[in-house]
Amino acid sequence: RELDPSRTALVICDMWDRHWCSGAADRVATLARKMEPVIELARKRGVLIIHAPSETMAFYGQSPARMKMLKIPVFETPAPIELTDPPLPIDDSDGGCDVANNKLAPDTRVWSRENSLISIQSNDLISDSGREIYSALRSYRIETLLFVGVHTNMCILNRTFGIRQMTRWGVHCVLIRDLTDAMYNPARAPYVSHSRGTDLVIEHIEKYWAPTVTSDELVRALSLTDAPQRAPNRHR
Repeated sequence: RELDPSRTALVICDMWDRHWCSGAADRVATLARKMEPVIELARKRGVLIIHAPSETMAFYGQSPARMKMLKIPVFETPAPIELTDPPLPIDDSDGGCDVANNKLAPDTRVWSRENSLISIQSNDLISDSGREIYSALRSYRIETLLFVGVHTNMCILNRTFGIRQMTRWGVHCVLIRDLTDAMYNPARAPYVSHSRGTDLVIEHIEKYWAPTVTSDELVRALSLTDAPQRAPNRHR
């Protein structure tokens, strides 16, 4: 699939400063360091960067990127496409924390902003609203929506701006599969490693919801100067 940076947006989903599960918090910090240069390159090549740290909009009330989002005209969302929604291949009913005796209870809200390892520029946008982000996509004439962040089986899929909702609104979504992580406890079915549990969720998304790409493939596509911008997609 051709990738036109000027018709592409990248959503950074719930990469918070803190998390109730210490294992998740450690992996988010690692992901933030890995995704920041990818985000920077995408921004330089004309990709619209949308920061979506849910439940922290009060922190960004006076941020230029937040105020810019609020000035975008509202577009009506289309009737959602009816799509099948098979169950996930992992059991995350316990919250998915893989740390024994984790100090905080599941879903304890300890986050207040996006991880500071990720830069926010004045030309970026900030929102945790699916309708706001959909309006931005329409306003900027975006054709492809890239996703990075956490957690693959929860927020990436289920937020109002997540892959399920955007796909149902007819938006072409692509997950950057090495810049995401799942909430999965290996003590739950299917009793595999945390890494393998994340892979299973990614395969589920590829099969039912959206193609994926690696950050290396995306960087190579964005780095091309004398050829059409292309990033290989994988869809099971």
